[in-house]
Amino acid sequence: MDQLAEWLSSSMGISADVALKLVSSAAVILFFWAVRALVLRIVWWRVDDLRSRYNWRKVSAYISVTIGFLIVGRIWLTGFQAFATFAGLVSAGIAIALKDTVANIAGWVFIVWRRPFAPGDRIQIGELIGDVIDVRVFQFSLLEVGGWVDSDQSTGRVVHVPNGMLMSTPLANYGAGFEYIWNEIPVLVTFESDWRKAKGILLSIATERAENLSEKAAQRIRESSKKFMIFYKTFTPTVYTSVKDSGVLLTIRYLCLPRERRGSTHVIWEDVLDQFEAAPDINLAYPTQRFFDHAVERKSAGGDGEHKE
Repeated sequence: MDQLAEWLSSSMGISADVALKLVSSAAVILFFWAVRALVLRIVWWRVDDLRSRYNWRKVSAYISVTIGFLIVGRIWLTGFQAFATFAGLVSAGIAIALKDTVANIAGWVFIVWRRPFAPGDRIQIGELIGDVIDVRVFQFSLLEVGGWVDSDQSTGRVVHVPNGMLMSTPLANYGAGFEYIWNEIPVLVTFESDWRKAKGILLSIATERAENLSEKAAQRIRESSKKFMIFYKTFTPTVYTSVKDSGVLLTIRYLCLPRERRGSTHVIWEDVLDQFEAAPDINLAYPTQRFFDHAVERKSAGGDGEHKE
């Protein structure tokens, strides 16, 4: 290393001390790069889970960069007191000039420390919904869901979100604490239909399709109650009744996994259409118009106010 430093000093015309520091810094960087590459290769051989591979890649990068930065700083600075003094002098200016950058770093620290989400989670931040596919120091990346695509399907776009948004924008995690969501399917039948029979059919379909999740959800909620104040008592599917302008509204409510909402809605609607088709006394309602012919359809009490017998 000393010989390489001497050659570098004579070739570039720099002092021997600076040349030695350059060579030492390059050696440190090369060493940690090689160690990280070796660790990742071993992980790739022995681990097949994509989430575990991603975590190894991120953690190894953070550790190697942090330790390497400290060692290189030790090489170039006479002591950490000088570095601390310098950092204290420029910190105020950096906070003002790089406000957004500092906010993004603070957001990254929040993600690492509090873990409001992890790669693979489906989240909503503001109006944006997507699956987290990467987390970096200044931003995290989402595979967008929704947008111009109906329901919870991916658009195929990758959206990069500044970490600083976490400090000022509400965040919803579809799977943290309680991994299921409540889905509702409104079914509108005419006033002339046998709505009680229709309600029974809907409840039977929902029970058949979603009942198997009830026990899993109950177990999950017992685990989540240790950390969050979640108080659900009923997990079985149900059907609620209300009245709208065009008919009787029967709303199916059931539990499903976030990524299966559209698929479960599709299956339930196909069952509903098949069974309603087989029931002549049940008809789906929709907005209609009726024209009233006063001369033909008026009651015995005419519109002129006279009672005719």
